[in-house]
Order: sequence, then C-alpha cells, then structure tokens
Amino acid sequence: MPERRESSFRESVDFMFNRAVAAMDLPPGLAEKIRVCNSTYTVRFGVRLRGKLETFVGYRSVHSEHREPVKGGIRYATAVNQDEVEALAALMTYKCALVEAPFGGSKGGLCIDPRAWEESELEMITRRFAYELIKRDLINPAQNVPAPDMGTGPREMEWIADQYLRMNTTDINATACVTGKPINAGGIAGRVEATGRGVQYALREFFRHPEDVAKAGLSGMLDGKRVIVQGLGNVGFHAALFLSQEDGARVTGIIERDGALVNPLGMNVPAVRDWIVDHGGVQGCPEGEFVGNGSVVLEDDCDILVPAALEGVINEENAARIKAPLIIEAANGPVTAGADRILQEKGTVIIPDLYANAGGVTVSYFEWVKNLSHIRFGRMQRRQEEARHQLVVDELERLSADTGIGWTLSPNFKERYLRGADELELVRSGLDDTMRTSYQAIREIWESREDVPDLRMAAYLVAIGRVADGYSAKGL
Repeated sequence: MPERRESSFRESVDFMFNRAVAAMDLPPGLAEKIRVCNSTYTVRFGVRLRGKLETFVGYRSVHSEHREPVKGGIRYATAVNQDEVEALAALMTYKCALVEAPFGGSKGGLCIDPRAWEESELEMITRRFAYELIKRDLINPAQNVPAPDMGTGPREMEWIADQYLRMNTTDINATACVTGKPINAGGIAGRVEATGRGVQYALREFFRHPEDVAKAGLSGMLDGKRVIVQGLGNVGFHAALFLSQEDGARVTGIIERDGALVNPLGMNVPAVRDWIVDHGGVQGCPEGEFVGNGSVVLEDDCDILVPAALEGVINEENAARIKAPLIIEAANGPVTAGADRILQEKGTVIIPDLYANAGGVTVSYFEWVKNLSHIRFGRMQRRQEEARHQLVVDELERLSADTGIGWTLSPNFKERYLRGADELELVRSGLDDTMRTSYQAIREIWESREDVPDLRMAAYLVAIGRVADGYSAKGL
C-alpha cells in the first residue's frame, strides 16, 4: 500500500474551500469560478551584481477580481513557487471578504534569500522586480496593491512605491500603489504591528464568549494563560509582546530557526527579540532553557499555541502529539488539511488563518484609504473633539464650585478624556471593531449550524458567501 502523502499548502486551501462549498447552495459553475486563480504572471529578470548577471524568478498571482483593486503581499524566500503564491492569493480573497475589505485577492513572491544580499543590491533587485510588475499593471493603486510579507517590510515597500512614481509621474494617487510603507513616506501608524495586534484582538474576542472558551477546555480570560509562539518575526513578536504585556499571558515557549527557548514562568519577549537580533538565534539566551530541536516544543503543554512562521508546521506526523487545546493561526496555512482533521477529532479549537491574521490587510486597507484621501486620520476632527470634551469638563467643574460639593476630577481622567484620538488610536479602534464583527459573523454560523463543526469551516462559509454575492452583483 503506497505511503500517504501530506497535503501541500495549495491542496489544503482547496480542501477547506471544497468542504465549505459542499455545505452551500451556489449556482452551477460559480464555486469553480471562485476557487481557481484568474491569472499568474511569472517574471525572470537579470540584475548585474558582483561582476556578473544574476537571474531571479518572481510571481504575481491574481486570484479573484470580484472587487478591485486586488490586494496581497510580496514575500522574499528561497522556497517561493507558483503553487504557494496561488494558494496565498486565494487565501487573500477569502480573508478580504471575511473582514469586509473591498479587495480581491492577490499575492506575489520572489525566489531570493534577502539575507544573502547587501541593502544596495537588494534595492536594485526590488526595483527591477517592481519595474517588471508595474509595466504590466500588476502594481497599480486602482488594480493591484501589494504589501509586506515574509522577508519584506517598509523598506522594500518604499522602494516599490518610488519605482511606481518614477514610471507614473502624473498619477496623483501613486502613493496608494502599495501599503506597509514607512510613516514618513505615506504609511500609517500601527501598520507594522497590525497582524500581531490582530491576533491579540482575535483572542480577546474569542475569550469574550465563555461558551466558545469552554469548547477548548479552557476558562476565564487571557490573564495567566500559557502561550507558545513559533516564529518571533514581525507577527509572532508583536502577538507575543501584546499578549504578555497587555493581557497578562505567559509566553512559556519561543521557537526559532536554530531551536527553542522554554521557561514555565514566562519570558521577557523584547529581551528575547533583542538577543535574536544580536546573535542570529535563541541559543544562549538567558530568558529560558535552550532546546536544540525546536519543533518538539510545539508539542509542549500550553493553553494557546501560536504558529507564526511557515505553512505546514503542524501536519499529520505531529498533530496527534499537539497538546494545546487552542491554536490560533498567526501564519498562513500552518496546519495542513490532514492535521486539521486529526486536531478536530481531538477536540482542539483552531482560530483559522483567514480570520486570525487578517489584521495586516485590514490596516493596509486603512493606509490605502488614507493615501487616496491625501490626509492623515484624525487631522480634521481631533482638536474639535478635544474642545467638546473641554466644554464638558468645564461645566462639571463649574457645577461642583457652584453647588459647593467640592469634588474634583482626577488629573489622569482629565488628561485621558480631553485628548482627542490620534491616528494610531483610530487605527487600533478600527482594527478592533473589524476583528470583533468578523468573529461574530463566524461564530453565528458555528453556533447555529450542526453541519459546521469548526471555526475554519464557518469562516470559509462567510467569506465564500460574500465573494459569491460580489460575483452575483456583477451578473455572473
């Protein structure tokens, strides 16, 4: 009998899609139209570096154009391939629909190890890659808007934005061609932390529903919960930081490329991050005990497991040994379809990727709107809010003096109440609202339908239903 093969990332996404569609009543042919990628462009370009011509391979995939522009990050990694990019583009379609961001799904990737090149070399490579995509309208504020992903960040996004502007000098909305830019180059406050912050808000919303928490065999709130984080990159770091510093969770395990750190008492997340930056890994960090085979720490006792790095880290080989009763997918596709089935049979609750890590695209949406409106959030109303609040405070203090009550408002209250919301506060408020309302739409289906066994299927049902409505509105 042939050995069973683990599902690829793309196969896992298609499996989850098909499982949801089987429980829907879609018009004939529409499910297939939604499932398939509309197009994928492959580019091979050369850049002269270190005395010779280096050839690079990149991709930009468009999954669905039921809403435009399409949206999705660009990742730099040696393992980038067409199947992965197309699966990620599909996930972006469902993610945008779930959080009601007005985008179709897209994704890009470049086969490169960014650590192997100097900054000036990486800029040349990025600009040439951007040039190849821009001249085909695969980067355009009205058609296709990239963002950072694994291996890229604000620096690369600014290079891309500048390249677009050089090629489209009369486009007044050129800054909106890409999101995740530095704040001083048209970015938005809170974008760097957005995906990790979204993971925190997703967990907070989950823990607001005791009946959902009980399904995971847990109780109470986030305070004191033991958390293991796999991958302390941008997403994993911010999720771990906020959960530990703001919600009282204990980060008892951190898994990185060279191994893992374990400390039942909890770790100082910024100290671990600083150590990784200085030493290239977690080995030797005094915050916890080093474990050379980091993958085994995925199987340690904890309350919440946060896979925040690559796809497929929880698979059919190790799923049965995962002890965490609650998994939140901060990465895209960290649980394979086979592992998902095993974990579901065990009663593990999984908060799925298309919801859990949607904070990035949500705040990217805010940045895109900011760029198109050409004004930062809060600029028009902040001081007017402060003036209105000052009227209330003045009146309360006048009443106290006139009636002889003698009470005064605490200085801390006055300071906080009088301050109008700045851009960061507005972004966090919008993200929090998005994560709350999206979860409520998911759980409504999860709670009301007996044929929907988990949050992942419920999330797909919500997302696919909204995409289907988009196509139907177009007459398709």
